[in-house]
Amino acid sequence: MAETSPGEISTRGRRRNQTPKRGARRGFLVPEIREIRASNNDTDDVADAFLKGLHDANHGGTLYLPKGETFVIGKPLDLTFLNNVHVRLDGEIKFTNDTPFWQANSFRHPFQNSIMFWKWGGKDVKIYGEGVLNGNGQRWWNEFSGLEILDPANAYLRPILFYAENATGLHVEGIHFKDSPCWTTFVVTSKDISFKDVACTAESNNATALPKNTDFFDSLNVEKVRVERAWVNIGDDCFSPKSNATDIHVDTMYCNGTHGQSMGSIGQYQGEKSFIQDVVIENVWMLNGQHSARLKSWAGEKAGYGFINNVTFRNFWNANNEYAAFLDSCYFQINSTTCAQFPSKVDISNVLFENFTGTTSGKYGRAVARLTCSSSPNAVCENIRFKDFNVQSPAAARPSSCATASRTVSAPRVSRRRATRASRAQGQVHIASGGAAWSAVVGVWFDKTRSWTAPASLRGQTGCAKKVKPAGGGYSPCIY
Repeated sequence: MAETSPGEISTRGRRRNQTPKRGARRGFLVPEIREIRASNNDTDDVADAFLKGLHDANHGGTLYLPKGETFVIGKPLDLTFLNNVHVRLDGEIKFTNDTPFWQANSFRHPFQNSIMFWKWGGKDVKIYGEGVLNGNGQRWWNEFSGLEILDPANAYLRPILFYAENATGLHVEGIHFKDSPCWTTFVVTSKDISFKDVACTAESNNATALPKNTDFFDSLNVEKVRVERAWVNIGDDCFSPKSNATDIHVDTMYCNGTHGQSMGSIGQYQGEKSFIQDVVIENVWMLNGQHSARLKSWAGEKAGYGFINNVTFRNFWNANNEYAAFLDSCYFQINSTTCAQFPSKVDISNVLFENFTGTTSGKYGRAVARLTCSSSPNAVCENIRFKDFNVQSPAAARPSSCATASRTVSAPRVSRRRATRASRAQGQVHIASGGAAWSAVVGVWFDKTRSWTAPASLRGQTGCAKKVKPAGGGYSPCIY
């Protein structure tokens, strides 16, 4: 192929006005394929050529970025005009690490003061291949070290690697997301979104500058999201839909070193309603992280309100996580006094933790899960169910039992109504492995008959309504 001048577009494949090859179906045309020149070094910006390539491939064509080539982006790009276009990425797209430039010139979104290198959007967009999208994050992590993204005083903003807004039919397949400065993907006001057979990594070469807040997936106002077969090794949430997400399905993810499969956080902004509903997260490996399955809602004087409803976490394999299940209605960094004074106004209902196996790290002793419901009389925390929850702590090899954070309610006297009242007053439950003392559930109702394959000694009992000493046990379990 003849060489092109800087910024020039070359064309491969058949043009729309060419005659189809013999044997092709009548009227069938091979989609137009566009290529752009590659960068000569890490500062050779081809952003203008990339933008022109997408304009030329738009409406039925493909922009092809071949293996062995690097395409450096050094200026923000607005790609929200796309319609029926493919990007075949087998090479590498890499962003410059000029931190002062990007902080001054990036696109911005008010949610958690986000900035981004570029913004994708439009209809029927597919990004696929075996290539790398490289955020070149090491300098950002070094300079951010010691800071906190949710600190209102934080002025050091870091770009999101892949941002999309107002997209319908956006599909990403086969791509490796590498070293994002901040969140890896953030999808806003979009529907019919999928990530399939992708990898996401963020690995620092500086032990004092970790890749913080590099969540694989975050969202705002989305509908119909599908994630299928994702391998994630990053420094924060593995998967984290935030405000106003519905119809979410994750099937098969590997998460190492993360904060968990997290619903939220939601309820952050005063006066704003937010929700997450109709979610299934299944077939997940959670390793060496903070938590496994997690729900987060804000408390505090200026928190918002809303609900999390109909969420299923199913088939989770755990190893070396702090909690296998964590419901946190005292988010973010709210102490117990403040949380009691200004409890979360987010309802949490119809949550199922099903078929959990493995072990915790033992950081919290025998505790393998923690459920902190809101103590507000106006917030609901109900129908939180555990089914086939077989997670052990290295601190004890016995099956699980339930213990409240502080006071104990006599189990024979706890009815469903009284348990609900108790949850509002107390609001916190620990699920621990082993233990000799009987403690009732406060804030969560465990329905043995419907939600558990109960041992023979507990069959026919409902929740924690009766104190039962299993044969050879020496302790009274609340759940198995």
